[in-house]
Amino acid sequence: MATWIPLVVVAVLALGTAVPLGRHMAAVYRYEPTVADGAFSALDHLLYRAIGVDPDRGQSWTAYARSVLAFSLVSVVGLYGLLRLQGLLPLNPTGVGAVDPDLALNTAVSFASNTNWQNYAGETTLSHLTQMVGLTTQNVVSAAVGMAVLAALARGLAGPSAGTPGRDPSRDPAGDPAPGPAGVGNFWADLVRTTTRVLLPLSVVLAVVLVTQGVVQTLSGPVEVTTVEGAVQHVAGGPVASQVAIKQLGSNGGGFFGANAAVPLENSTWLSNLLQTWAILAIPLALCVTFGRMVGRPRQGLLLLAVMVVLWGGVTAGIVANEVGGSPELAALGVDQTASADSPGGNMEGKEARFGPALSAIWAGATTGTSNGSVNAMHTSFTAAGGGLATWHMLLGEVSPGGVGVGLAGMLVLAVLAVFMAGLMVGRSPELLGKAVGVAEMKLVTLYLVAVPAAVLVATAATLVLPDAVAASANTPGPHGLTEILYGIASPANNNGSAFTGLAADTTWFTLLQSGLFVVGRWLLIVPVLALAGAMARRRAVPVTAGTLPTDTPTFGVLLFGTVVVLAGLTYFPALALGPIAEHLS
Repeated sequence: MATWIPLVVVAVLALGTAVPLGRHMAAVYRYEPTVADGAFSALDHLLYRAIGVDPDRGQSWTAYARSVLAFSLVSVVGLYGLLRLQGLLPLNPTGVGAVDPDLALNTAVSFASNTNWQNYAGETTLSHLTQMVGLTTQNVVSAAVGMAVLAALARGLAGPSAGTPGRDPSRDPAGDPAPGPAGVGNFWADLVRTTTRVLLPLSVVLAVVLVTQGVVQTLSGPVEVTTVEGAVQHVAGGPVASQVAIKQLGSNGGGFFGANAAVPLENSTWLSNLLQTWAILAIPLALCVTFGRMVGRPRQGLLLLAVMVVLWGGVTAGIVANEVGGSPELAALGVDQTASADSPGGNMEGKEARFGPALSAIWAGATTGTSNGSVNAMHTSFTAAGGGLATWHMLLGEVSPGGVGVGLAGMLVLAVLAVFMAGLMVGRSPELLGKAVGVAEMKLVTLYLVAVPAAVLVATAATLVLPDAVAASANTPGPHGLTEILYGIASPANNNGSAFTGLAADTTWFTLLQSGLFVVGRWLLIVPVLALAGAMARRRAVPVTAGTLPTDTPTFGVLLFGTVVVLAGLTYFPALALGPIAEHLS
């Protein structure tokens, strides 16, 4: 029983903060007054002036998409330049030089796309300035972009009542927000308000708490220490807590250290581990509440929340059960893997003794269910079933609960597919939130649903026919090696960023291939979502009739759950059968 207590605690914490946080974010995106206005209104105005935009002016979906793409391009170019020039810049106590061109490109696209895949060890490759100004900044704004896109989709589904900019109340606190012009919102206003009203306040609070737990926050260089055996070591440090806080809250992943959250300086205690696991899930789950309030149907948001929690909880419980149950190979050799006063029991390969198999498995369920990608254990050392479930969890499309903003956007796209299939089955016109779903919308849904699976499967097949690429998993041939390759391609394509660890992905092939996959998994999906928002915004609401399919009932929840599972199963079962399933059965 004790094994399941941490999973229950994490779920209770994440669900307990979902409602208040979700309501606050709904006020942010409805341009209503918030408790943060007094502290951040002046900063908002400075940012609006700096970028030269009018936050009160609404945008069409095409203008919104152009703004997203332009901002993302500038982010990639700026971060690439910083990585290439870091050897000439200050705050470089270890004297690291420029990052190689292909690795700099991979890193820049990775962080701007909210993937945060790292083909390097941060403590030996990057300067403090790059970590702070480059990576941490992108952790904030790339997350804000995903949340802004969700806000645009919610407005498109709900119409003007969702709160398109009219008047930003922070600019005229004494007045009432004016009803905004037609459109899906203003990207720049959404970006700024998400940053100042949501991500920065939460990150500051979490970073301070993490510092109290021993997570490092300093601008000094490595510290020389002498071990009890008398050996001299240099322990790396830097602005760690500030980066850890936003990397978890923004579904970014990555880490200051190469070993990520398994390093005590990045994840010090059971409390820091609990808080970081909560932070991975907090905003994606709370956005369901935000969506329900934005569209005026709280029950709809709660239904989406329930489907996400069932998916995440089911997969995570499966990973926990397999890791706590121990390694079948060791059991066959008669090794005792039961918990005792001297051992946490279970499959301890590749895991921190401080966390054991249960906490490691819960983290794995959180990081693969979102687009977070941080790790506190080596996923390649999980059992075949545990690692296979983590892989499949990611292949669901990052919707359980998915990354901040983009996860719920993906679930809403699947909801459109579900109502379309339901309409075909009962002979009714499909509708979602009172808006009819037509041919144009289904073309966009199809593009969204096909893009990533096609990229993953084609890239995996291409890798498997290239001897040099296959050699990246030469240390683990057979089904496990295939799983490493599949995971190493699915992770960047789904903007996850975690690795199966055994794959040597720091080759030219994988570095360039993954750079392209970052683009597919991020911007090739954002554009159809915004186009869907624009298409739905133009549709008039249709009256509810006896033939209308309710989309906020348990029946529709089961249909949506089945759509997610069956779609992922049909798409990836052959690859999974040759990888983790074959390994488990052998």
